[in-house]
Amino acid sequence: MGIKPRVETAFERLLFQSRWLMAPFYAGLALALLMLLAVFLRDLFYYVPKALMMGPGTGLSSNDAILAVLTLVDLSLAGNLLLIVMFSGYENFVSKLDLEGETDRPPWMGTVDFSGLKMKLIASIVAISGIQLLKTFMNIGKPGYSLNETEALWGVVIHLTFVVSGVLLALMDWLTSKTDKH
Repeated sequence: MGIKPRVETAFERLLFQSRWLMAPFYAGLALALLMLLAVFLRDLFYYVPKALMMGPGTGLSSNDAILAVLTLVDLSLAGNLLLIVMFSGYENFVSKLDLEGETDRPPWMGTVDFSGLKMKLIASIVAISGIQLLKTFMNIGKPGYSLNETEALWGVVIHLTFVVSGVLLALMDWLTSKTDKH
């Protein structure tokens, strides 16, 4: 065996092992999930007592309750997005999760490839963007709220950009699936 194959093999092994440099990123995302949980609980404990207040002029109006729920749903979607990225990214780029005997393993784990991850990511972003836009529009007409038309217009443009991007990504994936593999 010559020197070139040994050097090449060593280099390829080094490259292969470098995938573990991504592991701290996924650990950081787990901490970000904890951060989202803290914000979710803070908001939940803020809104629940307000919703239970009785009497005229107290508590949450129905619109405020809907906005509160949308805020919690938004945080939940962001948490789901983090989980999808953490599990799928780790399994696709670092190592398979060895969870033998786990009975509550979600069925999608281990089956989401990079293309599926892209689609789940863009779908979550579109949903989160849509909720943010809905919250903006639900505030219209509230006393003391003045609509920043430029901000609202940009919100719509950005949301539509996400929607069009999602459609184009889906179209590209569909076209790729229809072509012969090389």
